[in-house]
Amino acid sequence: MDHLWSPWRLSYVTGTEAAIGCVFCEAQENEQASLIVFRGRTSYVILNKFPYNNGHLMVVPKRHIASLVAATGEELSELIELARRAEAALTEAYAPHGMNMGINIGKPAGAGVLDHVHLHVVPRWNGDTNYMTVVGQTRVLPEELEQTVDRLRPIFDRIDAS
Repeated sequence: MDHLWSPWRLSYVTGTEAAIGCVFCEAQENEQASLIVFRGRTSYVILNKFPYNNGHLMVVPKRHIASLVAATGEELSELIELARRAEAALTEAYAPHGMNMGINIGKPAGAGVLDHVHLHVVPRWNGDTNYMTVVGQTRVLPEELEQTVDRLRPIFDRIDAS
């Protein structure tokens, strides 16, 4: 059997990734290193650094808030609008067969970032949970994150906000 290497995931799986502040707040400040594909007025869209599938996006309020209860009406409205744009952009770029969208609030609900609410948008394809995922607990992604950013940014910029 050939080896499947994904060294970029080691710090994530071992829990040794340095957490200095909020990953979402830091991403907003570091434009060059970020995986942000689109910026709105109150929220932005960013690639998940540890994706379930190619194109796994997150819609994140710019303001550091832990739940939807703390969001303003404008933030909630744009959060859903950007989720709609994400669905359209992913459909155009990857032609998925379906999508998962979800928000995990609190550790028992599966939140990886506990204090900055965000909405996951995950494109899905028939058969995308194969033996590598189920038995090997390993995901195989055929596209590097930087390529995904380059693919999605122009689509987000072109999609009409209305």
